[in-house]
Amino acid sequence: MDVTDAAPFYGVPPIESDDSCLSDCDSDEDNGAIPSDDDSSTDEDHDWKNGATARGTGGVTTRRTSAAASRTWEEVAWDAAPQQNSAKHFPAWQGALSDADEPREPVQYFRDFFDADLLETVAQQSNLYCAQENANSALKLDQGELEQFIGTVLYMSVVHLPRLRMYWSSECRVPQVADVMSRDRFEEITKFLHFNDNNNMAANGKDKLFKIRPVVDSLLRKFRALPQDRMLLIGEQIVPFKGRSTLKQYLPKRPHRWGYKIFVLCDAKGLVHSFDVFTGKTDPEPGDPDIGANGNIVVKLAQAIHRPANHLLYFDHGFASLDLFAALAAKGVPALGTVQQSQLQGCRFSADADMKERGRGTFEEKRVVLDGAEIRAVKWLDSRGVIVASNFAGAHSVSRVKRWDKKLKHNVFVTCPSIVGLHHKFLGGVHALDALIASHRIQIRSKKYYHRFFFHFVDMVVVNSWLLYRRDCDSLDVPRKEQKDLLAFRTSVAQALCMQFSPTRALPTLEVRSDAVGHWPAVVSERQRCKLSQCKGQSVYKCSKCNVHLCLNKNKNCFGEFHK
Repeated sequence: MDVTDAAPFYGVPPIESDDSCLSDCDSDEDNGAIPSDDDSSTDEDHDWKNGATARGTGGVTTRRTSAAASRTWEEVAWDAAPQQNSAKHFPAWQGALSDADEPREPVQYFRDFFDADLLETVAQQSNLYCAQENANSALKLDQGELEQFIGTVLYMSVVHLPRLRMYWSSECRVPQVADVMSRDRFEEITKFLHFNDNNNMAANGKDKLFKIRPVVDSLLRKFRALPQDRMLLIGEQIVPFKGRSTLKQYLPKRPHRWGYKIFVLCDAKGLVHSFDVFTGKTDPEPGDPDIGANGNIVVKLAQAIHRPANHLLYFDHGFASLDLFAALAAKGVPALGTVQQSQLQGCRFSADADMKERGRGTFEEKRVVLDGAEIRAVKWLDSRGVIVASNFAGAHSVSRVKRWDKKLKHNVFVTCPSIVGLHHKFLGGVHALDALIASHRIQIRSKKYYHRFFFHFVDMVVVNSWLLYRRDCDSLDVPRKEQKDLLAFRTSVAQALCMQFSPTRALPTLEVRSDAVGHWPAVVSERQRCKLSQCKGQSVYKCSKCNVHLCLNKNKNCFGEFHK
């Protein structure tokens, strides 16, 4: 979608017959039918909908009590929607997503989130924690070395080795890591990496995220300030973790079944605008009605939307309820999402078998007025039936989309309601974010839950930075082949973080080493290991330009080899 288009925001454009969002395969997963959202629902979610008790593996017990559960089917009066254009007229979307004159360096995007204040806080708290653990030792971690630590961690996410110490071993040595920071220093920083003062924990005992709270608050403030696309969606993601923690959840239908659950507000490309870590209970915001655990999450995250009337909010059936649509309508938030038949009290659609007799593309539309808000629900039959509900959009006007007919062995055109076409534009979002993070996830193992969160947030910031970089490049019409992909962007950030504050520890690039200008040996008082790969010697000779120690004697001339 062209986000710079200022066409009426809620008027759904006709769907072209070769819509790239709608596949032409004949399988249920790929033939353009709306997914059943099985990958985002859990047994826990289904139990919540039925009023059952859901238990997290860490001993956290929650119960989904919703106002919708108390409504009887007779209290919700549905009627057939009139066969007319049901789209409401709202102001045109006028958003400026980027005002950049030119794309910045990747590390500059990263430092917009991990700025000097946040790094200084982490360094101070890590030093304090080290002093609390052992008064006779000092970590002496500063902002520059912390950036180097993050840079080496990013390199490790690109170059995977089965054991952490292998990055410094002679057999599998990785210069981008080993030349920046010694093994013992890396392990020392990892051991004492901390984010909040433990002495203040008693005063904040109810905050289960106390140890990672400064990082969460800092990132949330910066995520919420980002320019927002017109289409936003809410979903959940899992942070893989199998250690002991009361926050750990078990989601059997996810690729990673054990871990921490995070609810995310993002756009259709995966750019995060807000998030909320699940800690076992979700109460409604002050002044808002209690519409169930997942409904309260949606209302809470929706507060981060800058101008609600100018955006669309999407969520799947794991969050949807009639009361949620009504509550969002009362706040002026246009919302749309897939629902299940059991979530529409009093609404009865025809069975899939009956709709198949009428042909593919058949749909039914019904509406109800709840707490002053009109809610429309549409059931559409593609390869199977799916129900989409909204507090602003309906079935009309309709368009025609191309599908593969297995019996006729050729493409046919079927009717597609407007609300379903709009739903297809939301495909992606949290799933795209998960895929981008999983492609190069930081896999530093730790028994401390806040370390796992910190490394996940580093991954999230890298993905957010890359999406902002792509947004700037697209607004400036930079060809895609000239844009950095996620791997190149991640590597560039890692290199800049490693070399910015301590060039004596990071090797210069090959272009600098081989330019034959100003490379003179100098004798220094400090003896260090030779920086030539595969050399284990110690030397007092140092290149005056490269600032690295190199062997230079009658037996070895590492100085000359290094500068070839």
